Amino acid sequence: MTSKVYVALRVKSSPERAFAVFTQEIGAWWRPSGLFQTTPRAPGVLAFDPLAAGGRLTETLANGKVFEIGKVLAWEPPARLVFSWRQANFPPELHTEVEVRFEAVGEETRVSVEHRGFHQVPAESAARHGFPDQALLARLAEYWQAQIRAVGARVELR
Repeated sequence: MTSKVYVALRVKSSPERAFAVFTQEIGAWWRPSGLFQTTPRAPGVLAFDPLAAGGRLTETLANGKVFEIGKVLAWEPPARLVFSWRQANFPPELHTEVEVRFEAVGEETRVSVEHRGFHQVPAESAARHGFPDQALLARLAEYWQAQIRAVGARVELR
């Protein structure tokens, strides 16, 4: 069994611009969430480092400490990005996976996110906040919708 969420929203941008904003400007548009924070500390700044497959997604905290959220598994600009995802309260060997696609739809781009693998997170894990599977996945979907909206707002700044 696998658990996943899938959300898709359109942004007023080309796929090239949306991909660039998502990857190169993630530190500017990312919105922290108390439910899905990567570390128990105050939110830091996210960045893909370096920008390519084999790279990683990190969060740099105010004290300078760097937390590795995950590895870049696929880097296919401007169409697709896949990276592993873990929160600090996950068991060390546990990673979920995020796939982001950028598809032209007329003058806009459909940005879709599929986040899979939360079935691996133990029921007693703090990352679940006591939610049963359906409620956890509904909250995760809301979280990703907010992130895509932030990408859309960022691309419209230019």
